[in-house]
Amino acid sequence: RLGLERADTAEKALTVIVDLLQKYGQGGNCMESSMAFTYHNSFLIADRKEAWVLETSGKYWAAEKIEEGVRNISNQLSITTKIDRQHPELKEYAKSNGWWDGEKEFDFAATYSYVNTARMTTTRSRYCEGYKLLNKHKGSITPEIMMEILRDKESGINMEGGFMTTGSMVSVLPQQPNLPCIHFFTGTPDPAR
Repeated sequence: RLGLERADTAEKALTVIVDLLQKYGQGGNCMESSMAFTYHNSFLIADRKEAWVLETSGKYWAAEKIEEGVRNISNQLSITTKIDRQHPELKEYAKSNGWWDGEKEFDFAATYSYVNTARMTTTRSRYCEGYKLLNKHKGSITPEIMMEILRDKESGINMEGGFMTTGSMVSVLPQQPNLPCIHFFTGTPDPAR
């Protein structure tokens, strides 16, 4: 929300978020119950001209500029070796903790996944299923298709049970500045309604 408020481009919003992360860190329980449950965060940040994926691990982070194709996130780190911006001490911190030897190619997701955080056991399949659904419609994705993907319960994208999806958003960001951006939000706790 602060990225949206303080920036007029996706890359500037990325900078706002990482500056706040550096200053304040992240944390807090992801559930309203007394059970302590935290995980790393991922963000899709887009404007009319560019898109970024930002993924965090504590105060450390990596960002990937999306230049073609489709991309999704789902409660797990997914940035691997294509890192376009990063925390200045990202690799050194991993090396000092013995998570990376400094020799092999650095893979953010492999190195920082599940460090001091709860493991969400279903996220891998949910992430993969989302990627499959997006690729199935690659090149012809409409708002209606995105809404169908976000309503999909079989894939786990629209989660039910102990962890539930509580809302979804679809945005249309035309590259032509004379056309309006359109944002659709679910009006109920379940995106399938």
